[in-house]
Amino acid sequence: MEESGVQALRFSLFGSPRAWQGPVEVALGPPQQRAVLAMLLLSRGRAIGVADLVDGVWGAAPPRGAVAMVRTYVARLRKLFEPERPPGLPSGLLVSIGDGYALRTDRISSDLAEFEEAVLEAERRRAEGDSAGAVRSLRAVPAAGDGAALVGVPGPYAESARTGLAERWLNALELRLSIELELGCHEAAVPELLALRAAHPLREAVSALLLTALYRSGRRAEALEAYAHTCQVLADELGIEPGPSLRAAHARILGGDVPAAASPAEPDAPSPGHRAGATGPAQLPADLPLFTGRRAELGCLSALLPEGDGPPGTAVIGVVDGMAGTGKTALAVHWAHRIAHRFPDGSLYVNLRGYDPHGSPMPPDSVTEMFLVALGVAPQAVPEGLDAQAALYRSILADRRVLIVLDNARDAGQVRPLLPGTPGSLVLVTSRSRLGGLVAQQGARPVTPGLLSAEESYELLSRRLGRARVDAEPEAVAAITESCARLPLALAIVASRAAHHPGFRLADVAQELRYDHGSLDAFAGDDPGTDARAVFSWSYQALSPEAAGLFRALALHPGPDITTAAAVALAGAPPRGVRALLTELTRASLLIERAPGRFVFHDLLRAFSGELADTEDSESVRGAALLRMYDHVLRTAHHASSVLDPSRGPIALPPGTTGSEPLRFNDRAQATAWLRTERYVLSAMVEHAAARGYDEHAWRTAAVLDVYFNRLGFWHDLVKINGVALEAARRLDDPTGQAYSLSGLGVAHSQLDHAEPAAECLERALDLFRGTGDPFGQARVHRGLAYLCNRTDRRTTALDHYAQARALFRDESDRNGEAGVLNQVAWTYILLGDHAQALDCCREALVLYDELGDLYGMASTQDTTGYALHHLGRYEDAIDRFQRSARLFGVIGDHYLEADVLQHLGAAHRATGDRDAARAALRSARALLAELGHPDVAEVDAGLRDLDADGPETPPDP
Repeated sequence: MEESGVQALRFSLFGSPRAWQGPVEVALGPPQQRAVLAMLLLSRGRAIGVADLVDGVWGAAPPRGAVAMVRTYVARLRKLFEPERPPGLPSGLLVSIGDGYALRTDRISSDLAEFEEAVLEAERRRAEGDSAGAVRSLRAVPAAGDGAALVGVPGPYAESARTGLAERWLNALELRLSIELELGCHEAAVPELLALRAAHPLREAVSALLLTALYRSGRRAEALEAYAHTCQVLADELGIEPGPSLRAAHARILGGDVPAAASPAEPDAPSPGHRAGATGPAQLPADLPLFTGRRAELGCLSALLPEGDGPPGTAVIGVVDGMAGTGKTALAVHWAHRIAHRFPDGSLYVNLRGYDPHGSPMPPDSVTEMFLVALGVAPQAVPEGLDAQAALYRSILADRRVLIVLDNARDAGQVRPLLPGTPGSLVLVTSRSRLGGLVAQQGARPVTPGLLSAEESYELLSRRLGRARVDAEPEAVAAITESCARLPLALAIVASRAAHHPGFRLADVAQELRYDHGSLDAFAGDDPGTDARAVFSWSYQALSPEAAGLFRALALHPGPDITTAAAVALAGAPPRGVRALLTELTRASLLIERAPGRFVFHDLLRAFSGELADTEDSESVRGAALLRMYDHVLRTAHHASSVLDPSRGPIALPPGTTGSEPLRFNDRAQATAWLRTERYVLSAMVEHAAARGYDEHAWRTAAVLDVYFNRLGFWHDLVKINGVALEAARRLDDPTGQAYSLSGLGVAHSQLDHAEPAAECLERALDLFRGTGDPFGQARVHRGLAYLCNRTDRRTTALDHYAQARALFRDESDRNGEAGVLNQVAWTYILLGDHAQALDCCREALVLYDELGDLYGMASTQDTTGYALHHLGRYEDAIDRFQRSARLFGVIGDHYLEADVLQHLGAAHRATGDRDAARAALRSARALLAELGHPDVAEVDAGLRDLDADGPETPPDP
């Protein structure tokens, strides 16, 4: 927008908040509106989510409709600050980012910013030796009275900010006075210090400065009296003695040696704030750079493929089996990388978790769904049931050459649905079991890596420790090799320990192993809890206490992999320190960094870690770690869901009790990327929490996943997690939790065309929300019932449900919810063929969205308007609306919906006969979808091919 004619705003935060636009003071409105403004100002241009604004203004007990109230305050502030902004044009000052808002710092000034700038300038000058200049800078600080700020602004955020700002103001004042004392201005400083001590009698830094100023002014007796007075106040008020700094100043006075005053504590610094274009999936884990030996096994695997670079002429299945710790996965992945070029349609990989001691094996239907999506099937198009999924999977593979690695299979039944039905692809399976059924019935060829030979063990240690070091102690190397039973996992752990202590003699390493009775004879046994315990313990005992604690805590995570953020939550420690601990664990080979910031256990090490957690950590310690992890996951998912759909009032969360910090997302792309990556972890977390008695976290996590799982088409997941959530809420006897779980089940069943169970779940949810007096929950369910009615061709009933939802939102003054319903009503009228009525609804919705400044709602409604206009044959008007919608989605950063609208735009251009413009719109949509790795690329490609085909021009249905 043009901003040259807009006057910059100036704010004052010290005292009562005030604002000026040019020479004119702006009335900032009611207290809660000023509280929202204060939070936005103090965020210094960073976005604050709506849920955080609600918490900051009202704390743990917000009123009903708090989300709608916040959005109303923001809309009013926009009108106050930009009264000339044309309707429908995004704000240039108070902007929407994700589910929240931010103030542009380049167009505002404040006394707080001037204060901070003056303090930084003073510190710089003082460091350069210009003490007089430092004092001038600090004396230029805007008058702030006694440091009081945000006077009259309500809410916990303002209360906390007031305390922090007052402290920073006092620190700056103490800094100036200390520099003045250094410059010899003792007598001039005494009156100000006396007044400051009277206002803050418990502030020892002020008393220390006063003692120095009095003494240097020749007023020794008064200085000693001031010390005695402060001692008495501290004893009476706090029951404590003076601190070391004040006692030191007193001692210097008694000794007649008072140097220049030490600087008080410096004020706090301001807070700093699928591969695009891939031709197929590429899911192989990284190859192990230090892979060693296994020449015979690699030869056997190579024999599975014909000579040359052509595809196999028959269906090929290789099984790498054998006991744990022999390096089956490393061998399979290494060979897969060597032959991946022969499979131009990509590679699929999954850890089937067949022997995960703390998880459950991956069910085949979950894997087929995952593979189908990776192969380009839209999640919504994945059929129900394993048989249907496997049939589609085989059909897609029929004309492709794909490399498929199925790691850690428990049995043949877990593998069979994942096998292609035609030649051309290759499947490589790893398992501790022999999988004789696959060999006998599917013709799989087994390769069984045993223990390393002595030569291969020697080579492994040489690669990791250096040839010279190994050659220098051959007897010690032989002893280490035998102690580790020539098992690659054990040798890698021992080598890692030795590599990080280059000063250790290998003979000492061997002696340590012998001392710990490091025999691994039991490694081939049936009890993984005793396998390799001595070697694992030896490596574990070499960890720092903090890393050992994290190693135990990580076993509490349900997997399949663990992010750095989840590790931070489990540890309950600062992120930087936890990252260092993760590095320590990976260097010790006790953890594998599968991808940047994502870690996995070898299943034996997970079992070992879990055993240690059970024996070394108390139940309360484990429970606290679990609670931190569940809190982190729930609150991060809650934030991501709010970013994806800011118009939908988030489910209020109870106050966090663990201090576990959630991740924050600036836009929908970030939130979607996190949810997509964490999808399986999130599903597992719901079941994990419910199984361990954390029922509230279970149902709430399932509830906040509803938006993402529904939008991306993971309806089977929704059915599963909401079923678990419903049982958890029933155990709590929590009607609200049951209502949300039933609502989620109803939506999922609607999408799966299970009309009867959908209606039953939604009706039960509606009754529960009515019983709890929750109008927002009732409105949510009415919208769900309306959607179900539209899917089952009951348009009139759908309109009735939408009317009830709208009335509920209107009663609660939730204009955003009302606008959303109007947009959905417009869709219903389009389905009924009443496009004029649809346009009326869109106009009403746009007025509301414009008042609220909701770009997402405006973009969605402009798209609906375009649909109605298209059906009325008003193609040019439709094109204009689609272009507006696409531009807004581009500003928001929701490139998936931008691409969706561009497809509608292409259809409208085609209806006018402008094939070139239609082609340009579709190509733009394709580029966005390709960047996202979205399977809808295939649909756009089909549209482009259709445009190029000969035939009469007919307006397609958009």
